[in-house]
Amino acid sequence: MTGRFHGVGVGPGDPELVTLKAARLIAGADVVAYHAGAGKQSNARRIADALIPDSAVEEQLTYPVTTGTTDHPGGYAGALADFYEESAARLAAHLDAGLDVVLLSEGDPLFYGSYMYMHDRLSERYETEIVPGVPAFTAAAAAPLARQTDVLTVLPGTLPEPELARRLADTDAAVIMKLGRTFPAVRSALEAAGRLEHAVYVERASMEGERRLPVAEVDPETVPYFSLVLVTGDSRNGKRSRRSDAATPTAPEPVEPAAELLVVGLGPGPGHWLTPEASEALAEVDHVVGYAPYVDRVPQRSGLTRHASGNTVELQRARFALDLARDGERVAVVSGGDAGVFGMATAVFEAAEDPGYRDVPVRVLPGISAVQAVAARAGAPVGGDFAVMSLSDRLKPWEVVERRLRAVAGADLALAVYNPASRSRTEQIVTARRILLEHREPDTVVVVGRDVGRDGESLTVTTLGELDPAAIDMRCLLIVGASGTRVSGTGRVWTPRWVKP
Repeated sequence: MTGRFHGVGVGPGDPELVTLKAARLIAGADVVAYHAGAGKQSNARRIADALIPDSAVEEQLTYPVTTGTTDHPGGYAGALADFYEESAARLAAHLDAGLDVVLLSEGDPLFYGSYMYMHDRLSERYETEIVPGVPAFTAAAAAPLARQTDVLTVLPGTLPEPELARRLADTDAAVIMKLGRTFPAVRSALEAAGRLEHAVYVERASMEGERRLPVAEVDPETVPYFSLVLVTGDSRNGKRSRRSDAATPTAPEPVEPAAELLVVGLGPGPGHWLTPEASEALAEVDHVVGYAPYVDRVPQRSGLTRHASGNTVELQRARFALDLARDGERVAVVSGGDAGVFGMATAVFEAAEDPGYRDVPVRVLPGISAVQAVAARAGAPVGGDFAVMSLSDRLKPWEVVERRLRAVAGADLALAVYNPASRSRTEQIVTARRILLEHREPDTVVVVGRDVGRDGESLTVTTLGELDPAAIDMRCLLIVGASGTRVSGTGRVWTPRWVKP
């Protein structure tokens, strides 16, 4: 019979924070294992010292490297992968011998702990039990972290600085772990997010020598790995929420002349496709309003408040932005691609028809549209006359979509198709293909662009007859060629500007 494997959290440092269950399992263990840096004492071993029986076999799993520098042929990741495999084999030998193994984990075993790598390798082979422990941030908190509906976000300091700043700006309360060498970037991200003033640094929480002080006063050269930063939800009291409930906006009373409301197209995805005009505008506004994935693409900086909302509240979002601008705030409403092509521009102008917004000037800043991006990748499939349609029937009846499809197909225009399918809309693309085939030959060229400009981009050139509707989803944009659209010998798709009589 094999032994049992236990992942046991021993808390953040104070031995009195070890749970009763953890203490019982440690005291009865045949084998006690723990991780440690080369030449360093294991913190988990130190916390559990008084509980480990003299009869227990101890296994210290010493990291071969703790930074990104190593001569291992697989680099840092390869060195650690080999280490975890060797460590798992050492523990497996004891388990196969029928001995119970307790692997100590500082804090909680499943919270940024090395235990998880052993769990991945051993839990399917041996009976496994996990004992939770007190995480460091709960021991470090000296004031309420979050109240009522506040959102608490736990972030690794190893995130890229712009991403860290974005997430800090979009949450009520935050915990930032994994400091050490990352501290300067963490401090900059806190400043960019407007949270530095209320950020508290805590070092060695619950341990002897615990230290806490405002992040702004910390010397980066003194920050150890075992430290963290707390940002409480109270730091946002009295301020306009960074995460807007745009579905239920409130209209503030105007206190100064209305500011110009900008509607900005962000382009299809890559930062280098953002126009200089749009980039300059986003660097000057105080508020960015939009669908959450688009708001996320705007770099966080000091003084910027972000208002993210869902995908089906365009008018409410527009009214919210107009309310801010009417109150004198500098606001940008953002859209992917071009804001005037199935984007937020029309929603803003529709909302602005309300007489209450007559004094709010609105300006649209163009962006590269998705159809332009896909067409450029393919060659020049919309080089002649073309039409652009959306297959979504959320804002118009499907009967209208069908009528327009027949008209475009009969006019022999190249056609760019937005929103071709979704998880709940799988039949529209099937119907659209059938309608087009009533007017076009099966060998009509079709370009399918997926995630163009983003990770995982793909471009497929096929024909209307060979198009597989099951392979199409919302991440795709289709360009259906006209009768004159052709594919060159190098695979480039283009549509002549001339048409033979």
